[in-house]
Amino acid sequence: MKNPIYINDAAIIAAVDSFEKQQAQTLFEKRDNVWVSPISKENELRLESFLEQNQNYKSLDRSVQLAILASNSLKNVPSKTAINIGSSRGATGLWEAYYSRFRESGTVPTTTSPLTTLGNISSWVAQHLGTTETAFSHSITCATASHSILNAIAWIESGMASSFIAGGSEAPLTDFTISQMQALRIYSRDTDQYPCKSLDFQKKSNTMILGEAAAVFLLSNHQENHIAKITGYGSAIEKLSSATSVSKDGKCLQQSMKQAIENMDPESIDAIITHAPGTIKGDLAEMKAIKAVFGKKHPHICNNKWQLGHALGASSALNLSMAIEMIKSKSIFKIPYLEEAVVNPREDVRVPKRILINATGFGGNAVSLLIEK
Repeated sequence: MKNPIYINDAAIIAAVDSFEKQQAQTLFEKRDNVWVSPISKENELRLESFLEQNQNYKSLDRSVQLAILASNSLKNVPSKTAINIGSSRGATGLWEAYYSRFRESGTVPTTTSPLTTLGNISSWVAQHLGTTETAFSHSITCATASHSILNAIAWIESGMASSFIAGGSEAPLTDFTISQMQALRIYSRDTDQYPCKSLDFQKKSNTMILGEAAAVFLLSNHQENHIAKITGYGSAIEKLSSATSVSKDGKCLQQSMKQAIENMDPESIDAIITHAPGTIKGDLAEMKAIKAVFGKKHPHICNNKWQLGHALGASSALNLSMAIEMIKSKSIFKIPYLEEAVVNPREDVRVPKRILINATGFGGNAVSLLIEK
């Protein structure tokens, strides 16, 4: 990167309110005998109160509501701020409800089209905050939020924007979306303390669990009062062997990580927050990619899907939130069911100063972001 991009503020709406305070807790519940990770009860009450105060938002899809609520917590947002909040699935809940009505009656409400377009996540955030610059949304599967960050970097570095809100929002806890994941045979059926076993390479079955969340970041080229900065990035696409696969050695992740740490000593990277969704093939492919780039003494490996589940297009935004907390707290968050020797084969104990964040998704795409204090 020519110049760092500064993170001036961040906000998260998820099952977790603080990764540091809730390190050892899984935050799953069962609905109709299926594991899910909804936002916390406290955040649900915040959302209910927020919607009572803003009645015109009640008709919006939950993914849009979560994005607005998260963005509402950002401080000192300039009016000339561009916005790109992405989502893998978009208005899932509303789309399912409207289509169900169509199947039953052959009609849909007048607002069906405008309220189910993917772009209305960012446009409604812009309406709420009163910003006047461009606002757009996009989807590139589970790496969506990281691509939002890449868009922000490009717009700021080109001079097309001086400040930018980027992130992801996803509300996938619907019958149809869960059924799609179950059809792929990747959804967890475990019943023990840790039903999502991300990075446990001894697991005998896939353990992915869906979660809902929104996380957003105020980015700029202004160093004042920043909480972290982005100093490297990489992205890649690899040739597919199937519609869902990543190669066995994670070629796209190898390429994105190498780009993100270009011209840096690999030993200077203190931790990697993995995408690892809890699937057998996906977790192993990412670990092979990490070892290919860093060798046997790789950085400490971190993850939050064992705790929060997979928030699809918002998942890497949660990773970025976690990285910021790790830098603030000067500690590396552990995975409670993995031995330290497995997670971090380095002999030294470090205060994390440089953290690499991985994201990958259907289509063979990967993004890696390098974060520093």
